Amino acid sequence: MTTKPEISSKGVTLKEMSPGQRPQERLEKHGAEALSDTELLAMLLRSGSQKMDVLSLASSLIQQSNSLGGLLKWKLDDFLKQHGIGKVKALQLLTVLEVARRILKSENAEAPKFQEAEEIYHYMRPMAVGLEVEKFWVMSVNTKNRLIKLDTITTGLADRSLVHPRETYRPAIASGATGVFAVHNHPSGDPTPSRADIEITRKLNASGEVLGIRFLDHIIIGTPEEDPNGLGYFSFLEGSLL
Repeated sequence: MTTKPEISSKGVTLKEMSPGQRPQERLEKHGAEALSDTELLAMLLRSGSQKMDVLSLASSLIQQSNSLGGLLKWKLDDFLKQHGIGKVKALQLLTVLEVARRILKSENAEAPKFQEAEEIYHYMRPMAVGLEVEKFWVMSVNTKNRLIKLDTITTGLADRSLVHPRETYRPAIASGATGVFAVHNHPSGDPTPSRADIEITRKLNASGEVLGIRFLDHIIIGTPEEDPNGLGYFSFLEGSLL
């Protein structure tokens, strides 16, 4: 006795669909957000079996797990029990689901909160180490100094970085931030501020007062070996220059 294929979430099997209705064509034309949960899963499965087309297989998996999110709890054996899913496909699905799980975990994790310059130094140092030119970043934060967004404002020449207050505050305004930390590196490793650094810090502080956005600090990142103070960074706030 031949098993009748299960129908998809739209009530038809893949073979019964016109080319324009099939998931791949709709994905190309309308984007992933236009596809149903069943169709998205079908795109990952790529193929079904002789008894069940890919849409029917995807629909069956979602029904058994109660939802697309329910598949996050499935193990290798759960997938291998399904007709039409071999070991390779099961492992591929587990990989995709683990990626989704880690994305959810990172989104739910609290963004870092900064109270002192040393915390910013340790957070930004991996991005600055080894750079041969100056880069200038702005860290947009909320009222509790929790990071909302990190943006690269400029990438300068080996001995200077051109920064304009307009470009510095634009990401903060767009993200609804209430404060900013400015950060840039000195390729030489010596974080001692130059006259240009002091001047731009004054301009940024004055612009923040006009905009109603707190200019919290400006941190220059160097290396402990080249820093006269042995810290590896310079804070305008801690250095009483802000």
